[in-house]
Amino acid sequence: MRRFVLAAVLGAAAIVAGPALAQQKVVNVYNWSDYIDESVLEEFTKETGIKVRYDVFDSNEVLETKLLAGKTGYDVVVPSGSFMQRQIKAGVFIKLDKSKLPNLQYAWPEITKRLAVYDPGNEYAVNYMWGTTGIGYNVDMVKQRLGDVPMNTWDIVFKPENLSKLKDCGVYMLDGPEEIIPTAMRYLGLDPDSKKPEDITKAGELLMKIRPFIRKFDSSGYINALARGDICLAVGWSGDVFQAKARAEEAAKKTKKKLVPVAYALPKEGALMWFDNFAIPKDAKNIDEALTFINFMMRPEIAAKNSNFISYANGNLASQKFIDKAVLDNPAIYPTPEVFALLFTVTTNPQDVQRVITKTWNTFKRGK
Repeated sequence: MRRFVLAAVLGAAAIVAGPALAQQKVVNVYNWSDYIDESVLEEFTKETGIKVRYDVFDSNEVLETKLLAGKTGYDVVVPSGSFMQRQIKAGVFIKLDKSKLPNLQYAWPEITKRLAVYDPGNEYAVNYMWGTTGIGYNVDMVKQRLGDVPMNTWDIVFKPENLSKLKDCGVYMLDGPEEIIPTAMRYLGLDPDSKKPEDITKAGELLMKIRPFIRKFDSSGYINALARGDICLAVGWSGDVFQAKARAEEAAKKTKKKLVPVAYALPKEGALMWFDNFAIPKDAKNIDEALTFINFMMRPEIAAKNSNFISYANGNLASQKFIDKAVLDNPAIYPTPEVFALLFTVTTNPQDVQRVITKTWNTFKRGK
């Protein structure tokens, strides 16, 4: 759930230079941006002697293009569930040698079970982080325009009479048809995983009603936009919104200026639950190093360190005793059982259905 496009090489852990290091073991990692505690990479290298070349992306489409081309240049990648499902069918990953992943013993059974919808038998992937798609907002700006209305409802987004009042202060929406269209279907009382063209069309009609009030479709810049107070609402990923909140608080401390109050709402009608997962591409050159990296990241203390840094829930149950209470006890990050039951997932679409979704989304973005 996730981002600066193709930013390269993070810190000393990612620097490999000179013939003297030519024989040094390396693992090439391709992950979402703003999605790891960089000190973890340094710790991994210090412990294993394996250097990390670390690049980032900001959309599943960017990663998928590389995977389907067959020459990624990476040993570990982090696809999201529904994309990964069709990528597995396309044969772009290798099966994981679980004998080299002893830390899988710490995996959260409930998350592993849900991930199996995309990866039957959990043969190709290990969950890294999971989260929800909901509403990030500037508390003051929204209150000025909407009053003391509850924010934990998709009514804020999908009712034109609400969203129109936020147009002047700025509304961003994820550039993600596989997330927004199913969410719109759920709001309409339809199956969010419906493959029926008529259901997708109904979702598109709903979206077109709110199109005039959306300033930008964005899957990365909304973090800083929220943190700076440049916008008042973003439909985005849970952890990203909490990162925006943390950045706003840090900026207020440094500058002594008024805090930009950022909050996240998990809609009561239900929200999309997504999974970002470690997988090894078929063209990986350093498979043993990739398995070592994945196993290291599944160590409870390391998984917790990453969750504490990026404010996302992870798929490692044993890590929870090391997670900061501010993260673990936040029901928008680790939902209550009642809310958890309302979270939905979506599966990959057949090509004919995907064409309908793509056409619907492009029409929505163009506004005509």
